[in-house]
Amino acid sequence: MGLFRLQCIKLSEKGVIMDIVSWLAWGVGGVMVVFMGAYLLVTVYIVGQLWPIDVMKSLQKPINQGKGGKKLVEQVETEHYRRVQVIEKGIERISYYPKVKRFDRPIVMQHGMWHGGWCWETWQVMLAEWGWESHAHSLPGHGLSPAQKPVPKCTLDYYLNFLQAEVGRYEKPILMGHSMGGALSQWFLKYVEQELTAVVLVAPWAAHRVLRAPALTAGMMSDPTLAVRMMWRMDAYPMVDPARNAGQLLITEGALYTAEALHERLGNESALVMYQHMKPFWTPPTEVAVPMLVVNGTEDKATDFAGGKETAEFYGADFIGVVGEGHNLMMERGYKETVTKIHEWLKGRV
Repeated sequence: MGLFRLQCIKLSEKGVIMDIVSWLAWGVGGVMVVFMGAYLLVTVYIVGQLWPIDVMKSLQKPINQGKGGKKLVEQVETEHYRRVQVIEKGIERISYYPKVKRFDRPIVMQHGMWHGGWCWETWQVMLAEWGWESHAHSLPGHGLSPAQKPVPKCTLDYYLNFLQAEVGRYEKPILMGHSMGGALSQWFLKYVEQELTAVVLVAPWAAHRVLRAPALTAGMMSDPTLAVRMMWRMDAYPMVDPARNAGQLLITEGALYTAEALHERLGNESALVMYQHMKPFWTPPTEVAVPMLVVNGTEDKATDFAGGKETAEFYGADFIGVVGEGHNLMMERGYKETVTKIHEWLKGRV
């Protein structure tokens, strides 16, 4: 009798365990179904937003809806240059005019995700001292340029329209783009016919896709909520929030900015732009005649050193690898050496 009771208890325990396992399985399965359904809906939304876009049509007419005339924010005179910061028709522009101009072609600088024209400051100072005129602008919703539409709805072709206008202010300038700005520079080469003297891609998105960096992909895999939060709002800001994320992704130890100081200057960014720099929405230009330089740090966790080398090889461009430096090369501890190498390369192209 005792043995019979013991056997019944064991069977009962097994039943309870099986019930628990079944409920867990159903729960996990339900969560997966909900997640996959949400993912499918977001994918449909992304395709719906990007598929109808005709880049050439987007560029046919100016879309800048910025209000107001020209407002002087700050003007500084030094021994070597004049620095002028203005907001003109809603676009912030930070310009450095050397007192002794040694090069005829100005440099137009395009920032990347979350940043603004401010990120180029260290290089602009040194370039001005060497005799280069440079102009760094901020896209709408970045830096001091007010947003003209919700940033999560912005796309690369939308940004490209503003870059086209900035480059069009000068005759045969040099185009320098960082990160997403490097992607926009590639888009410029494919879709805009204006002649350039040279192109410098600084830690650019790889020629064929944005998520080239294994470290970036691993970071997204390590935080399952990151992709969900980005996809839910189409906002890429969670990638650099909190400050720890910004520091790990964009700079290395010893940079000019601390992670906290850098994080304070960063803003929202559209997640759509990353999807748009991948197939089927993007294929790189196959013929690029303009001289090109690609610069990448070996410790770049956002776009990846190998991705930079592959991009240079694809375009037949020159390549500079910066040992020990991260993604934001303009504010890394070796920023002077890096911009010096760029300066030396540019001197042979003007």
